[in-house]
Amino acid sequence: MKDISQIMRQAQQMQAKINEAQKKLEAMEVEGTSGGGMVKVRLSGKNAMLGLIIDPSLMKEDEREILEDLVKAAHDDARRKLEDAQNEEMKGIGSGMGILPGFKMPF
Repeated sequence: MKDISQIMRQAQQMQAKINEAQKKLEAMEVEGTSGGGMVKVRLSGKNAMLGLIIDPSLMKEDEREILEDLVKAAHDDARRKLEDAQNEEMKGIGSGMGILPGFKMPF
């Protein structure tokens, strides 16, 4: 059986790694695009929308539905990229803690 102080040190090290990873994840920014780059959405690591860029050529009343669909698609693209980046960041920590592959951390 392991010494309790050794277990506590390992737990503290894991907590420090988790805290560091959370800071990295929160500081992330990703950009999603749609319409061949005509619509761009930037998201923070906390999934907050930081920016939206719409090509002026899409600003036509009769193309409103197309624009709405492109904004949604760009947001979905950014969200997927953010999730992929966050999962990749957490892989290293999960392997060091003996967590099963594919297990999602609660943050």
